[in-house]
Amino acid sequence: MRKFKFTNGEHYHIFNRGNNKRTIFLDEQDFSRFFQSMTEFNSTEPIGSIFENSFRKDKLGKLGGSTSKLVDFICYCLNPNHFHFILKQLEEDGIRKFMHRIATGYTRYFDEKHNCSGSLFQGRYKAVHIDSNEYLLHLSAYINLNDRVHLLGGSTSKSSRSSLDEYILGRTGFCEKNIILSQFKSMVEYKKFVQDSLRVIRERKDMEKLLLE
Repeated sequence: MRKFKFTNGEHYHIFNRGNNKRTIFLDEQDFSRFFQSMTEFNSTEPIGSIFENSFRKDKLGKLGGSTSKLVDFICYCLNPNHFHFILKQLEEDGIRKFMHRIATGYTRYFDEKHNCSGSLFQGRYKAVHIDSNEYLLHLSAYINLNDRVHLLGGSTSKSSRSSLDEYILGRTGFCEKNIILSQFKSMVEYKKFVQDSLRVIRERKDMEKLLLE
């Protein structure tokens, strides 16, 4: 049992990894499917499976039913064997419902595609309540540059995805960025902040542990 109850309007660090540290994104299609899951399962209207939901699209290609979301994404990163989210709960029990859908749906897809069975993820996802603005800002840096935190350099970094470009290049994506970027004069200033935070995380061996607790 969790030590806290998810509360609407509050922010949470949600993360999990592959069972026994197994790779959970093997190719570009896997990333695309997970991103699709992040969008379509984030709805107050139950959609069944993504396949079933494809039949609910109207002539303009938009999904039918409710457009209300369960959660807001603030930041995310997808690395080969784990992921991190910062989520804001919008609806009662929203995080629990969303995470159940995405874990169940993606595992079913992954097992069928890659001819696997058993647990894809290492148990239940972890959740930490973000209880201060300082924690929120530094955690956003940790997540947006997570591949560099783990020194996933060279070709390996191409197997990682994060919301960094939404924050420093202004690209459209999943995230509600205002709670972070409104505290900086510009995207350039935020970029410097995340780079400085990365330096601190690398220099202080305990910093990463603090961000995960």
